[in-house]
Amino acid sequence: MTGRFHGVGVGPGDPELITLKAAGLIAGADVVAYHAGVGKESNARRIAEGLIPDSAIEEQLTYPVTTGTTGHPGGYAGALADFYEESAARLAAHLDAGRDVVLLSEGDPLFYGSYMYMHDRLSERYATEIVPGVPAFTAATAAAAAPLARQTDVLTVLPGTLPEPELARRLADTDAAVVMKLGRTFPAVRRALEAAGRLEHAVYVERASMDGERRLPVAEVDPETVPYFSLVLVTGDSRNGKRSRQRGTATPTAPEPAGPAAELLVVGLGPGPGHWLTPEASEALAGVDHVVGYAPYVDRVPQRPGLTRHASGNTVELERARLALDLARRGERVAVVSGGDAGVFGMATAVFEAAEDPVYQDVPVRVLPGVSAVQAVAARAGAPVGGDFAVMSLSDRLKPWEVVERRLRAVAEADLALAVYNPASRSRTEQIATARRILLEHRKPDTVVVVGRDIGRDGESLTVTTLDGLDPAGVDMRCLLIVGASGTRVSRAGRVWTPRWVKP
Repeated sequence: MTGRFHGVGVGPGDPELITLKAAGLIAGADVVAYHAGVGKESNARRIAEGLIPDSAIEEQLTYPVTTGTTGHPGGYAGALADFYEESAARLAAHLDAGRDVVLLSEGDPLFYGSYMYMHDRLSERYATEIVPGVPAFTAATAAAAAPLARQTDVLTVLPGTLPEPELARRLADTDAAVVMKLGRTFPAVRRALEAAGRLEHAVYVERASMDGERRLPVAEVDPETVPYFSLVLVTGDSRNGKRSRQRGTATPTAPEPAGPAAELLVVGLGPGPGHWLTPEASEALAGVDHVVGYAPYVDRVPQRPGLTRHASGNTVELERARLALDLARRGERVAVVSGGDAGVFGMATAVFEAAEDPVYQDVPVRVLPGVSAVQAVAARAGAPVGGDFAVMSLSDRLKPWEVVERRLRAVAEADLALAVYNPASRSRTEQIATARRILLEHRKPDTVVVVGRDIGRDGESLTVTTLDGLDPAGVDMRCLLIVGASGTRVSRAGRVWTPRWVKP
């Protein structure tokens, strides 16, 4: 019979915070394993030292590297992958021999712990039990005597290793936060807290529950003194009387404007990459106090001090527009953001529709253009819309499908290249197949089709096929299609282009 594998959390540092169940398993273990850095004592072993029996076999799993520098051919990731495989093999040998193995984990085994890598490799082969432990951030919260989250506060746990702009955005978009993995990342974390407007309520805790425990405001911390065993707590906004984020779609109750309305900007962010954001749009976003939009687009705006973000879902365009207009009517500097170009299936139309209400007659609105998705896909492919072309959305949320079909036939009969937005979604899987069938009634099967997915973002792909060869199952909501005209061709180099001229 094989032994049993136990992942045991030993808590944040104080041996008295080890649970009774964890203590019993450690005391009865055949093998006690723990991770350690090169030339360093295992912190997990130090915490559990008084419980390890003399009869136990100890297995110290020493990391080959603890930074990104290594001579391993696979780099840092390759060195660690080999280490975890070798460590798993060492523990598996004991389990195969019938010995029960207890792998100690600081804090909780399944919370940023090295235990998880052994779990991935061993839990399907051996009977496994996991014993939770007190995580470091709860010990830090107790040490700081600062209630972290209450009532409806949302708590977000973040690694300090995130890119600084991403960290600032996430700090701004949550009520309460824990930032782990400090050390060398502390200066960037501090800047992110300041950019998010959260520095005032951020508390630094070092070595929670251990000897040398220290806590003080983040603003007073010397970056040169920050060890790995430290974290930052940001207490919830309901306690602070302020919300740095605005989620949802409800328009806040606001007093009547005391002065003139401010100009409302509607900004196209482009398809995704920062270098496709126009200088005009970038300058505008740097000068507003509020950003309103669909959450993924709001997330693309860098966080900075004084910026309030109002993010909402995908089907509440008019509510978003009214919120922005209300803020501008009160004299606030506001930008409504939209992916691609705001005037191409974007938020500009929704803003003008909402602005028809006489209450907003004094709010000036200005639209700032952006690179559209059809431009991005066309550029990647070559010049498929170099001649006359049409742009359509297959979504029938705002228009009957009968209208979509009638327009598809008209475009096909006019022999225009066609850019297709919103070709499919989780709830609309048949419409692209129907559109393909309608187009084939008027176009040759070898008509060129370009399928662009996530163009400009990580994992982008571009497929050049034909109308007959197009697989509707391979098209999803992240795609934009360009269906060529009869004259559209593919060059020997694989570039797709449509002539500007049309033969009589």
